[in-house]
Amino acid sequence: MEPGSRWLVLVIKLPADPSRHRVAVWRELRKTGALSLGQGIWAVPDVPAFADGIARAITLTEQAGGQAVTLNASGRSTEDAARFQALFTAARSEDWQEFLADCGKFEQELAKEIRIAKFTLAELEEEEQSLERLRRWHRDLTARDVFGAPEAAEAGRRLKQCAAACEDYAERVFAALHRTPQGEQ
Repeated sequence: MEPGSRWLVLVIKLPADPSRHRVAVWRELRKTGALSLGQGIWAVPDVPAFADGIARAITLTEQAGGQAVTLNASGRSTEDAARFQALFTAARSEDWQEFLADCGKFEQELAKEIRIAKFTLAELEEEEQSLERLRRWHRDLTARDVFGAPEAAEAGRRLKQCAAACEDYAERVFAALHRTPQGEQ
């Protein structure tokens, strides 16, 4: 059986109150990359990349006094499997588009700091933390984009551009810190 033709379907039932339990499970499933099929019904490709997140969602459900049922599934036809894969890939495309937007914000932030000549170690540290967050996010998205959404390649290029822009900013910060005041030798 080819990858993508087997799916894990979760049926989650949680008490109505307190709502924080539903929110915690929802967040975990979204973070994992699960596809919402309806109220309390989620699916992921049946591959190891999703196992830890699904296990955490099940644990959160049980700790909240809810029930989780997991089912193995496959499409009844190649068209069903292709539609499901397309839905999953569309969700990953949305994730990548959000990532690309954040890359743009990161680059704009660096450009602003250069424009106003804010060359401090504190600002550099903040920008390096932002870049590291982008790297972690890219790594997580890559792990769950099992079918290769079209935006993935562009996201890889943009992450490299962000890293280069941050390196350029770091060089400017260190140059500013080592510059001697006018007239001093």
